Amino acid sequence: MTIATASGEAIRIRGARTHNLQNVDLDIPRDSLVVLTGPSGSGKSSLAFDTLFAEGQRQYIESLSTYARQFLNQLERPDVDLIDGLEPTICIDQRAGQQGPRSTVGTVTEIYDFLRLLYARVGSVACHSCGEPIQQQSQEQIQKLLTSLPEGTKLMILAPVVRGRKGEQQEAIGSIRKAGFVRVRLDGELVDVDQLPPLDAKKSHSIDAVVDRIVLRGGIEGRLAEALQLAIKHGDGVVLGLWLEPQHEQMARERGESTEKLWQERLFSTQYACPACGLAYPEIEPRTFSFNSPYGACPTCEGLGSRVEFDPESVIAFPDKPVAKALAFEKELSTAAVKALRKSLEDCLAQKKVDVTTAWQKLPTDVQHELLRGSGADFLGILLWLEKRYATATEDEERKFLESLRGPVECPDCHGDRLCPEARAVRIAGRSLPAVMRSPLSAARQFFASLSWQPHEEPIGRPIVAEVLSRLAFLELVGLTYLTLDRPADSLSGGELQRVRLATGIGSGLVGVCYILDEPSIGLHPRDTERLIRALRDLQSQGNTVIVVEHDEALMRAADWLIDMGPGAGSDGGRIMAEGTPAEVMRSEQSLTGGYLSGRIQLELPPSRRPPTKEKIVLRGASMHNLQQVTAEIPLGLFVCVTGVSGSGKSSLINETLAPALLRRLGAGGRKPGPFQELLGAELLDQVVIVDQSPLGRSPRSNPATYCGIFDEIRKVFTATKMAKQLGFKAPRFSFNATEGRCEECRGHGVKRIEMNFLPDITVPCPVCHGTRFNRQTLEVTYKGLNIAQVLQLRCGEAAEFFRELEPIYRPLATMCEVGLAYLPIGQAATTLSGGESQRIKLATELAQRERGKVLYILDEPTTGLHRDDVRRLIAVLQQLVDKGHTVLVVEHHLDVMRSADWLIDLGPDGGSGGGRIVATGPPEELAQIEDNLTAAALRNDSA
Repeated sequence: MTIATASGEAIRIRGARTHNLQNVDLDIPRDSLVVLTGPSGSGKSSLAFDTLFAEGQRQYIESLSTYARQFLNQLERPDVDLIDGLEPTICIDQRAGQQGPRSTVGTVTEIYDFLRLLYARVGSVACHSCGEPIQQQSQEQIQKLLTSLPEGTKLMILAPVVRGRKGEQQEAIGSIRKAGFVRVRLDGELVDVDQLPPLDAKKSHSIDAVVDRIVLRGGIEGRLAEALQLAIKHGDGVVLGLWLEPQHEQMARERGESTEKLWQERLFSTQYACPACGLAYPEIEPRTFSFNSPYGACPTCEGLGSRVEFDPESVIAFPDKPVAKALAFEKELSTAAVKALRKSLEDCLAQKKVDVTTAWQKLPTDVQHELLRGSGADFLGILLWLEKRYATATEDEERKFLESLRGPVECPDCHGDRLCPEARAVRIAGRSLPAVMRSPLSAARQFFASLSWQPHEEPIGRPIVAEVLSRLAFLELVGLTYLTLDRPADSLSGGELQRVRLATGIGSGLVGVCYILDEPSIGLHPRDTERLIRALRDLQSQGNTVIVVEHDEALMRAADWLIDMGPGAGSDGGRIMAEGTPAEVMRSEQSLTGGYLSGRIQLELPPSRRPPTKEKIVLRGASMHNLQQVTAEIPLGLFVCVTGVSGSGKSSLINETLAPALLRRLGAGGRKPGPFQELLGAELLDQVVIVDQSPLGRSPRSNPATYCGIFDEIRKVFTATKMAKQLGFKAPRFSFNATEGRCEECRGHGVKRIEMNFLPDITVPCPVCHGTRFNRQTLEVTYKGLNIAQVLQLRCGEAAEFFRELEPIYRPLATMCEVGLAYLPIGQAATTLSGGESQRIKLATELAQRERGKVLYILDEPTTGLHRDDVRRLIAVLQQLVDKGHTVLVVEHHLDVMRSADWLIDLGPDGGSGGGRIVATGPPEELAQIEDNLTAAALRNDSA
């Protein structure tokens, strides 16, 4: 089949067989918006990422030299006969990669790099101590400050030659020798120039030339002036002074201690200095604003903005009680130790003349601070007492309990700003860089758009701000106005992270590129999906091909070309069921997706809604992030859906406040909930089960059987066989993680990786075990004619029938079949599972648990990665849970889920500062009638 496009070109794929693809032949129009859809596991990701993107990467890498290829991680060559007409590919998927706690929205989009440059070049520098503008410091001022030190002070004058730069620094060392200096301070250590060791080129080094060593006394002014002049010359205007005062030296000698740590250090600059308090500054550079660099990071928290320590809010668990009874650890720790601490606290209160029966929350702030932080050596304070207890704890149970009281606490010095004092004091139009980073993206864009420049600043500032504004405008376009630039990247959902990373691609201005995206609509309200479509259209209109793996109906209808894969999943999928314009796919009788788009197949709504009872969970005064003192009522025994536009506060309310608060109230521990005033009704529940979007497993040794726990039961079955007993095999024998049972040639992996130097590494089946992962003796043991490797190759549906009589194995497998995973091999590596498959395995594992009283199930967007037909199955399972008397609370945007729920809680009316309120509650039919409500409008349009 040949596809006519505007350019008359197409991406031709012939004989694609990667994973479950069934020898696929396909032509994809270039310079178009193309949507790949189909049931979860039908081969969409195999075609888009493991075939198209892998081939695009291979073609690019093979254009490089063989030397350069050795240093690049290459994907495996796709199993395909031919891919022709493929443009350079850019993959933007849901995987967060190595996003650490230092990665933010600003760093991912590269906006922060531009802002560091902007603040370094045109920012107004002020003293972080007194706020006075920084001025240049003359040699005379430096000399006056040094001569004011006590007589007899030992003083060293140094010229900073290298400040925190990588390399062997041979040129700098040569210049020091040429200038006649005989000693240097290398990375804090004094060394003779002739005895300098070889420097590691991969590490940062600081080298200061020792200009002179002086003892301050009368008549040395000329020598000091000469030393300062020489240091300023060789230090490019910067002088480093080190001194040891005589009284400090005398005290050290009396104690028999070294004076090494008593030397004081101060940086003087002829370029930057505060005239009021005398503080000197190094030159302001872009790295001054980097919290990933020791030159810009807050020295207290090292650029993280917080420190892991005992959290006062967790330690003071009952603030409405007196100090002696307010502590969270009174019963868990040694009674004698707690009694001693309580006595110290009461003595401290007596000294402050405070009644010991006063509730903690009514104590003055300074008294609370002293009780927590201590007042010196006489009284350690609660937090330091706990730190010492934690450091000396030997029992696992006590240590685990103490860890539950620890968590990230805002840095007391930078208050979450991450940067050093010098960086925090720089301003543009009166605002510091951390202040801009904390503001919502919409407010940040208005700030930069309103900047005006002095004539000498305009050539520098205008092009930098233009780059920043283009990225901010795109983030607004895709519905992320509620985010802030300092939002940690690891706190973003998969869809949010994709849209943030897409802003970088948009900002690059590339054309003639094939962008491949993996469900960018995740987490988007129907209102915001329209914004995403416009952004993708802008990208496509610039001359790019945009291929989107997607299930969203609006995106499918907006596509130029729709490709439906199926008919099922796993080995039942991997074929093209229909392709063409959305209208053509809708007319296809073979296409399951076309059936739903055309209306031939419709989701059956429940015949009636369950009415709410008097039993409910009430959360009052929730105020995390943008929540505006929200009071939420969750009726129990119903299917409840929390919805609202992106950024309206759904995750802040449910995932970050309600869920952890309930877990703690029920004694399950966990992270600290967001701030709230009161939680009522927790006693009506026996358990809270949370199914979120965290990965199923990062190791290929993890699989569905190990995750849901049935692999342990299967190994017990094999251990109980007659042959295993005769051979003396125990349960570890049937694990590919244990040396006695696994194939030692491949160490239980089943494959061997062969390094190909400048070509991509290849994996081949192990020549000894032929991919079974076990050794020959282990494979000789069989149960019902199958060995352990053959059992792991069974699909969930087949395994359920195979182990029907064994209820602990059958029950989880049957649940997996109910959520649409009958096709999935129970031993498939977790790293090869799609997002939808991982989510449903986690859900099935929880659903398979035995009855545990009244349970509240909290699910975070469980339709991620699911086709509408899979969503239908999921809703049926959730309805069964509610029929059994449990409560299902779902944070979701999917219209089918909203329409199937008994009760909706809608947050809004908008995102960010425009949201954070509950704007509507009730059954879907009632909510759909509300005017001026975005969720109601989406429900009405869906019904139409």
